[in-house]
Amino acid sequence: MTRKKPFSPEEFKLLYSQVPRLVVEVIVKTEIGVALTLRKDTAWNNLWHIPGGTVFYQEYIEDAIKRIAEEELSITVVKQKLLGYLEYPSEVKQRGFGWSVGLVFLCTTNSLLPSENQEGEKIQLFDYIPENIVEEHKNILNQLF
Repeated sequence: MTRKKPFSPEEFKLLYSQVPRLVVEVIVKTEIGVALTLRKDTAWNNLWHIPGGTVFYQEYIEDAIKRIAEEELSITVVKQKLLGYLEYPSEVKQRGFGWSVGLVFLCTTNSLLPSENQEGEKIQLFDYIPENIVEEHKNILNQLF
C-alpha cells in the first residue's frame, strides 16, 4: 500500500509554514514493550519515533489512528485512551519550517508486528526509551516505563 498524501511537497511546505499541523501519535503497548519505528525520512533520520501522521481534512481522529497504525505498523489497533499532546518545536530545525501538534493515543493490538513498515522503516518493541529517539517523544514515553 502506498501512503496517501493529499499535498505535493510544495503545498505541504506552504501550508504548514503558516499553520500548525495536527497529527496523531499511535503508541502500541504489548506485554513485551512499545512499538517504535526507525525513521528513514530526511527529518529525524535514523531516530526511533512513535508512529504518527497527519490528520486529513474531514477525517475523524479514530479513523486517523487506524490509518496511521496500518501505514506505519501494518496492524489494526484498538484505541484505549488519550495520553496527552506533543508539540514539535524541533521540526523547524529538522525541516526548516513547521511545528506539528500531536494527539498521543495508547492503543492495543492482537496483530503480530512486522519487522518493517511499507516505507522500509524498521519496527521494534522496546521496554526502555532508546537514546537515539525523537526528543519530544521522551517525556510521553516516560509515562509508560
